[in-house]
Amino acid sequence: MNYKAFATRLFGNFVDKNSNSFLFIKNSLLAANIRMPLRTYVSAIFLTTIIAYVASLIALIVLLQLSVLKVSPSLQIVYSLFIPMLAGVAAFVMMIIYPSQVAVTRQRNIETNLPFVLTHMGAVAESGVPPYVIFKLISEFEEYGDVSVEMKKIVKSVDEFGVDPLTAVKEVAERTPSDSLKQILFGYVTTIETGGDIKLYLKSTGQQSLFEWRIRREKFLQQLSAYAEFYTGLLIAAPLFIIALFAVMNMIQPNIAGYNILDLTRISIYLLVPALNIGFLIFLRGVEVEI
Repeated sequence: MNYKAFATRLFGNFVDKNSNSFLFIKNSLLAANIRMPLRTYVSAIFLTTIIAYVASLIALIVLLQLSVLKVSPSLQIVYSLFIPMLAGVAAFVMMIIYPSQVAVTRQRNIETNLPFVLTHMGAVAESGVPPYVIFKLISEFEEYGDVSVEMKKIVKSVDEFGVDPLTAVKEVAERTPSDSLKQILFGYVTTIETGGDIKLYLKSTGQQSLFEWRIRREKFLQQLSAYAEFYTGLLIAAPLFIIALFAVMNMIQPNIAGYNILDLTRISIYLLVPALNIGFLIFLRGVEVEI
């Protein structure tokens, strides 16, 4: 029995009874193109959370028994209570947000490639090629990333399931994580249904998308200097100042509020500073514009 099947066997019934509480994960799975049933994924979340808690507790006990972590008895109790709980909560939260993060990554990839895809589609449309052939052509270009993945869904619906091309486009538009692509696909359907000029539509939307992408790129490049100053002040200078302050305080008074200053220094160095740096990297990843 593999991991997913084992998790589903343990928690599948519980997930079924509370399925309405996890509908937001279902939408994220569809947008992220993760082909896994909601029941299976949520069951895997619970199993992974339990494993993370137990594994971190066992690892912590071993480290304390081997005196690898030399801390006071009171701090050992604090570690034993909160570190496994923190590991379990972290695993739970990470798996909850993972599909949405994948969807956001796909959204950025689509919106980065979309201007060039539309320009390509407009050029192909000028030759009088039928719209469905255009989608099939774009789906074969792996260089267009997740845009080609979305186009493959349209082609697959038409070729393998016999769905009408416009209906296939609507279905993909409803599930794509990119609002820009969604609007363009719905606009494409509307143009076809109303007898509009599809060549003009693709050309105009391509020019508009390329302009918006250039604006986003220039704005991000201007913001990078501000982010660099923020990082230097908060995540480089401030930790050094705090560590120096702890060193001076340790010579004056080794304990503060019942806690050993050396223990607080270790927590700051090994937990707080790395956590802040990881958080800053995640923030940059969230606001960056692919170039």
